[in-house]
Amino acid sequence: MHHGNFVEVYVECPVSVLTERDVKGLYKKAMAGEIQNFTGVSDPYEPPPAPEVIVHSDRESVCESVAKIMAALLNRGLLE
Repeated sequence: MHHGNFVEVYVECPVSVLTERDVKGLYKKAMAGEIQNFTGVSDPYEPPPAPEVIVHSDRESVCESVAKIMAALLNRGLLE
């Protein structure tokens, strides 16, 4: 759904990849029960039902993801 000058972008990434990328070790602590109510681990995460753009950060390069976002902005006339 289009809402004015707003484009919803969902950056999808599996928890296993987020855990690998986590330099602070928060996901490992959450999985060990040391952190409560951690989104995506002990607290549910609900992805947006109909985002305008979905980028898959585990499968796409940063350039590919940015290109998808830029294309959506251009297609909606939000960039020239």
